[in-house]
Parts: sequence; structure tokens; C-alpha cells
Amino acid sequence: MTEHRKASIRRETGETRIEATIDLDGTGEARIATGIGFLDHMLTALARHGAIDIALTAAGDLHVDFHHTTEDTGIVLGRAVAEALGERRGIRRYGAAVIPMDEALVEAAIDLSGRPFLAWEVAFPTQKVGEMDTELFLEWFRAFATNAGATLHVRRKAGVNSHHIAEACFKALARALREAVERDPRAAGTVPSTKGSLAG
Repeated sequence: MTEHRKASIRRETGETRIEATIDLDGTGEARIATGIGFLDHMLTALARHGAIDIALTAAGDLHVDFHHTTEDTGIVLGRAVAEALGERRGIRRYGAAVIPMDEALVEAAIDLSGRPFLAWEVAFPTQKVGEMDTELFLEWFRAFATNAGATLHVRRKAGVNSHHIAEACFKALARALREAVERDPRAAGTVPSTKGSLAG
């Protein structure tokens, strides 16, 4: 039986303290507690639709604002994905998804290349979703892509409701990531690159 690809990351700064454990071969179980209700909702969707088990707790300076906690959860989860993938042998490497959420439609494409890059073409019609600033979604996705070593494109194709747009972004990432981390039975044990390495 193939072993599950798991990783645990702990990160502590003067602004946040975050612990996360992931299982790329999970069933989508999520235990998320960031202190930011909408972010918890989004990370739960990421776990469920990505079929990745995520346990994450964060204690941050929410009395300042939500920026540090949001960005740092992206950092930690990105690092966890990178560690769980190891040399990235035998994975599909690429994944893409177009996700509808009522009137919203978002496209995400990912390459687990080892080369961090985020192309973000997502505009929100409001400045907040609940208590969360919509500008923070860019910060989370940038932090995740950078630390996962992923080239990630996210584009809003339609949408007028900020909640729906944000949720479609996370679900599109989830489905694209789920495809990219899958083991490819036709490439077992090989690195999916002509360079022989996806280390960057």
C-alpha cells in the first residue's frame, strides 16, 4: 500500500503562531481555527474539494487586522504542500479547474514546477466579505504559491457577489491542486520534467 504524503509545519513570529498538518492523500477532512470566520470557511472548502486533510490552528494579531494571519496561513500551507511532495516524483504536476459558484465563475491552473509565480486576475465588487478585506485573498494566494513552489494562475471570468467569487477561487485552486498532486500511474517514480528536477 502506498504511503500517504504528509507534512507538519509550525511557524511562529511576533505577529502569528501557526501549526498545520496536511495529508495530500486524505479525504478532505478539515479542522481549521484561524480566528477569522470567512478564512476558516475558505480553508475548509480547500480541504474538502482538494481531498486534502488539513488541521490548522492560528493565533494572530487580529486586534491589528487580518493581514498577518491570512498571509501566514498561506505561507504555512504552501510549505506543507512542498514538504509533503518531496522531490515531486510520480505526480501529474499540472492541474486546472473552472468552478461556477452561482453567478461567479473562476478558473485556476497550477504547475507544481518548483518555480513560484502568481498571476491574479480577480477583482471584487466590495471591499469586504463579512469582516474580511477582499484584498487579503491576493495575499493568501501569493503566499501559498510562493511557498508551495507553484506557478498559479487564477482568473475571474464572471461574478458580482464577492462571497461567491472568493469561494470559487478557493474551490478552483482545490480542484486544480487535487489533480496536480495525484500520482500518475504512467510516470511512477519519475520526475515530470525534462530537467530531471522540480527543485526550482
